Amino acid sequence: MDELSTLSSTAQFHPGYAVTVLLGFALALGFPLTKHMQDPRDRRRYYILQGITLLGALAGAKLAVLMGDALWPLEHFDDWTALLLSGRSIIGALLVGFLVAEAAKPFMAYKMPPNDRFAVILPFSIGIGRFGCYLAGCCRGLPYDGPLSIAYADGIARHAIAFYEMAFHIAAGLLLLQLYRHKILFGRLFALYLFLYGAFRFQTEFLRVTEKAFLGFSAYQWFALAAIAAGVVTIILRSARQPSSWAAMQAET
Repeated sequence: MDELSTLSSTAQFHPGYAVTVLLGFALALGFPLTKHMQDPRDRRRYYILQGITLLGALAGAKLAVLMGDALWPLEHFDDWTALLLSGRSIIGALLVGFLVAEAAKPFMAYKMPPNDRFAVILPFSIGIGRFGCYLAGCCRGLPYDGPLSIAYADGIARHAIAFYEMAFHIAAGLLLLQLYRHKILFGRLFALYLFLYGAFRFQTEFLRVTEKAFLGFSAYQWFALAAIAAGVVTIILRSARQPSSWAAMQAET
């Protein structure tokens, strides 16, 4: 498979994909993420951090595609227009966005706990966008002639990866919602989601049409392993030591 050609072929505008992604963004943006923040200064700092996180997520989404589809740096790549117009990787976006946000907090003197309300709504937002992957014909699975198989324009029955993903994110969202309602793992829900999706993505990557060129794994699987590690370490550290100020904030959520 010519991965450079594959990446270039995905650099097309798909109205269905665009609509579902916009719906996912609308859900996330329309949800009252800062309802529990009483101080306008806290809201301002939160949205600044969210902007930084978004930039990191966009960079991570493209980096994962560059490595996962174009096999950089194993292979030379210079079609940056194709990369810009091609798809985005959720695992790359979640991991790098999270790491960038955590790195930015000390410089911002950011003391608030992670926003669990955002962690709850994000999986539903991503799940909606995954239907767009099906409409666009991306995220294809390996050939599979089973009860849950789907076929694209090539007529080959395949694993329904986009629907597997959709089911996972909706299930994860429902789990996080219950944890949030019962005030379980306060300030750690996104870390849990990062861990769960990393584990899910690592396993389902074996069912995807992706090159396993990095020591027998795809680049996406290495991103998934990094996400698992980041999620576990974050949960452990935040469980071992939480600022005393977080207790009052937990009661307000």
